[in-house]
Amino acid sequence: MASLFGFGPSAKVEIEIASKGDGEKRKTITIDNTDGTKTELPIFTHGESIDGTVRVVLPPGKKLDHIGIRLEIIGIIDLFYDKGNSQEFTSRCDELETQGQLDKTKEYTFKFENVNMQYESYNGTNVQLRYYLRATVQKSSYSQITKEQDLWVQGIGEPPEINNSIKMEVGIEDCLHIEFEYDKQKYHMKDCVLGKIYFLLVRIKIKHMELSIVRRETISGANGSTQNDTVTKFEVMDGAPIRGESIPIRLFLDGYDLTPTYKMVNNKFSVRYYLNLVLVDEEDRRYFKQQEINMWRHEIG
Repeated sequence: MASLFGFGPSAKVEIEIASKGDGEKRKTITIDNTDGTKTELPIFTHGESIDGTVRVVLPPGKKLDHIGIRLEIIGIIDLFYDKGNSQEFTSRCDELETQGQLDKTKEYTFKFENVNMQYESYNGTNVQLRYYLRATVQKSSYSQITKEQDLWVQGIGEPPEINNSIKMEVGIEDCLHIEFEYDKQKYHMKDCVLGKIYFLLVRIKIKHMELSIVRRETISGANGSTQNDTVTKFEVMDGAPIRGESIPIRLFLDGYDLTPTYKMVNNKFSVRYYLNLVLVDEEDRRYFKQQEINMWRHEIG
């Protein structure tokens, strides 16, 4: 279709992100795409400027008439199952050039400052929070060349001033009574979950016990949904415990696919984490107890 308007392969647009101002190499992150491919994206932090170069590349001897060249920075929340219900929460536009003609490759430097990047990027099961640059060469009212470059935004969370331990009792009347304790309720993403499980009453034949981390992605609204995904699961105990026995828990979080906790971002979605303790008896009946925990980022990358 593009060739009908006369510029098909004759021109292309490139976006190059500049390195950090202090000469430090910008960190990157590898993201899994919905089609199974992977993309490496530059990481930006809240409040950081976004600068670089837009390049309109023309083969030798070619010319390009246009009615404007612009660059936008866009922050958007996309629902994978409802693309028509996307929500744009930030948008800035820089006009690089007004109407004119290009007869050779041309570069335009850009710099976006004080962009609203209050939310962390997120690539979930049913929802995506995305930041991207979009360069557009407007050929005519009906034809344009575009190029998009995604960015990944992260932010360092504040260490909690209060981080109490979690103590709970759970049981089945006259059959099972356990008490479990976790050292705290808020964890950074490379932290370690420490705890203990006390068996106060055991009258059922327990086969094993496991602990898992569950991520719960919730989308609000009339077409909302809730998706539970098990991030990791490991066996805490194999065999039947006896009354008075204490089982230690030590779960290192580093290396797992974790994100910070998202609490109803822009009234659109939330992401929460739970520690799920499961006991399985010899008849494969499962007894479980969930406890919500908060996750926060303490370093970029």
